[in-house]
Amino acid sequence: MDDRVKRNPQPLPDSEFIERGTPQYLRVTLALFSAGLATFALLYCVQPIMPVLSHEFGVSPAASSLSLSVSTVLLALGLLVTGPLSDAVGRKSVMVTALLLAASCTLLSAVMTSWHGILIMRALIGLSLSGVAAVGMTYISEEMHPGAIAFSMGLYISGNSIGGMSGRLLSGVITDFSSWRIAVAVIGCFALASALMFWKILPPSRHFRPTSLKPRTLLINFRLHWRDNGLPLLFAEGFLLMGAFVTLFNYIGYRLLAPPYFMSQAIVGLLSVVYLTGSWSSPKAGLMTAKFGRAAVLLFATGMMVAGVLMTLFSAVWLILAGMMLFTAGFFAGHSVASSWIGPRARRAKGQASSLYLFSYYLGSSVAGTAGGVFWHQFGWQGITAFIIVLLIMALLVGVRLRNKQL
Repeated sequence: MDDRVKRNPQPLPDSEFIERGTPQYLRVTLALFSAGLATFALLYCVQPIMPVLSHEFGVSPAASSLSLSVSTVLLALGLLVTGPLSDAVGRKSVMVTALLLAASCTLLSAVMTSWHGILIMRALIGLSLSGVAAVGMTYISEEMHPGAIAFSMGLYISGNSIGGMSGRLLSGVITDFSSWRIAVAVIGCFALASALMFWKILPPSRHFRPTSLKPRTLLINFRLHWRDNGLPLLFAEGFLLMGAFVTLFNYIGYRLLAPPYFMSQAIVGLLSVVYLTGSWSSPKAGLMTAKFGRAAVLLFATGMMVAGVLMTLFSAVWLILAGMMLFTAGFFAGHSVASSWIGPRARRAKGQASSLYLFSYYLGSSVAGTAGGVFWHQFGWQGITAFIIVLLIMALLVGVRLRNKQL
């Protein structure tokens, strides 16, 4: 009897899950918050300095956006491997290794002298970060008490929002007063410190049960996820929301640096403080799902994004800023709801399911973020706004389908 239990361990009872208010919950929250913060700081630190990169390396705005798009493409592709890998070898080891590699590649990118060298390092950063993004979501869905998953996911994503803000803010301000190379090196050191703290304080998984890495098993699980009534819709939602979000922030800097605004690089970097609205809205959305349901909160968040991007059409700076804040709050709320829906929805291979969601999410960032450059070049900010509105209308239609299925 004892041998059978060892070979086929049973799930731990609810009392063994990590609950809010406990010291262990605080450790997990702090560790994953720091991991999310470092991930988004590394990923998006190039966004406000794209005009600087365009000038230094003599590339167009669309080509400069590849410094972000190539990272998100490789991150998306890497997720197809790292999610299933974490299902087989464990969560913490994959995340720690990934963070250390990403921080090291960021430090190397600061000394690259060619545009192709920059793109290679940015590709390796994205590939490394694939070992954090989906695995963190899976760790939460496995280790947290079911009643705390939505709120915990919101806190994790709030770390993402603050990380995105910190990376943009530091790179924009430091570049204005020193150089983009110093800015990237500082962010790399910050991420390295975050990785070491994460390694030290994150408790090992207790609910993790290894699954096979055999291709046949992976294919069976892949088909299971895509045949589900709700998961493919959630994957599509991630693609559309992230595509809209990255498009706005990729090109808002070009608009504000040009006439009639003539803002400095530091001021454009400071505009990333709008990410703080996401650090508030993501856990708030997690709490609201218990009262109103996931689909309703998701639709409301997408509606906020529509209203926010429409406000940026006005020429007054305060209206542009208010629109960016509303847009950002809506995005992080929507992403929080959709991502926290994946774990409870997936019947097995939760790491693979989270990877597929984030694969779609970052694919949206890469495809829409780069395609937005065409609209910016041809039609200016009105073209960018129209492109984003189309993506968000599609996201609303997907949200309606999710609501109608009553998942």
